[in-house]
Amino acid sequence: MDSAVTTLLQLGDMHVEGLLPWSSNYTFLVRICPNTAVTQALNTQDVQLAEVQAVYKPRRGERPLWDFPQGTLHQRERGAFVVSEALQWGLVPPTVLRDGPHGIGSVQLFIPHNPDCHYFTIEGNTAFAPQLQKITLLDILINNADRKSGHVLIEEPEPATGVDRLWLIDHGICFHAEHKLRTVIWEFAGTAVPAPLLADVTRLLQTLAQKSGSLYDELSQLLSARELAALQRRARTIVDEGRFITPGPGRHYPWPPV
Repeated sequence: MDSAVTTLLQLGDMHVEGLLPWSSNYTFLVRICPNTAVTQALNTQDVQLAEVQAVYKPRRGERPLWDFPQGTLHQRERGAFVVSEALQWGLVPPTVLRDGPHGIGSVQLFIPHNPDCHYFTIEGNTAFAPQLQKITLLDILINNADRKSGHVLIEEPEPATGVDRLWLIDHGICFHAEHKLRTVIWEFAGTAVPAPLLADVTRLLQTLAQKSGSLYDELSQLLSARELAALQRRARTIVDEGRFITPGPGRHYPWPPV
């Protein structure tokens, strides 16, 4: 079903609902509706898609930053989704790049959630530890410079597990070639990375080391050569050391933290 949702986000008709408040860049809530292009792309009558809400971040609305190339934040949003999917962790909602009413930008499936519930409201709850370990590793890999508590969304419990599912949003300032990790999630610092997660990162590293294939090719289109090489170095460090990193002497928390 995820691939069908991605197809809908990519090809469906987009209708702007309005601006989302409290965003540092222009961010729009939109509706994406099925159309003939979606039906033809799916080439099946077994999948019945309803319209979905999504978050549209056009390149034209990106605020200039001194340390990130202008006009690349939407590509980093897509890159975070690509890496999450390559790891088979499903942490980032389906995210595509496409043209919209305000030009090219990222379009991400909107996750219904309670904004009063976020990382700080579940911190220390061991039921969330397996998901939070993946989140921590993903942020290390993509060098997330802005993992605020409010960027961790809590969805309703999945029927199969009874555990709330965590989703990650806002990845516009990730993948810098220099170390810029700033996050509120440090509860695993210095501890060993579980073997299954280490195996996932090893597989990602091996895939990227081939310097060919769909994953490497797409990331090459989204990131600079230096940024892609730095991603590989970070993956190698995780594999070699087998531990979650500890905060360094510089700034390692985002502001504001929520």
